[in-house]
Amino acid sequence: MTVTVETGLWQLDPAASTVGLRHRTFWGLVTVKGTFTGVAGSGEVRPDGSAAGTVTLDAASLDTKNAKRDTHLRSADFFDADNHPEVTFAVSGAERVDGDQVRVTGQLTVRGVSRPLSVTARLTDATDAALTLETEFTVDREQFGMGWNQLGMMGGLTTVTAALRFTRGPA
Repeated sequence: MTVTVETGLWQLDPAASTVGLRHRTFWGLVTVKGTFTGVAGSGEVRPDGSAAGTVTLDAASLDTKNAKRDTHLRSADFFDADNHPEVTFAVSGAERVDGDQVRVTGQLTVRGVSRPLSVTARLTDATDAALTLETEFTVDREQFGMGWNQLGMMGGLTTVTAALRFTRGPA
């Protein structure tokens, strides 16, 4: 099924959106999962079908259900939330590639380090008033200065999952 996305401004609905991560630790024996509770964003679909926008995460809002671990993740070993309070994905393009698949390209910025990122998302539940994009991708946290890895416990990639609900903004 191919859905049509209306042109105009779209606002992220934080109450209906989730961004989470998971990372295997302790030599692959445990998977740590967390959710960013502070999510914001907006975008624009232009008349030519191109799209641009930004999704912003409050770095200090990461909740793994373990207060001591969350404090460590906010520290300079990881997100350094005091100096870099936001994680941003600045979208420079979105292109329908096949049916409900959308290739989203842009710059991911974590801890003040920006890297190009291209992900495939699935467009779901799209109407003229709202749409949801769902994606899952991996990130090498060392590329963003998060190399802390005591005793080799935290090697590998971090998986990010997102379900982002956007509603039509004012015309």
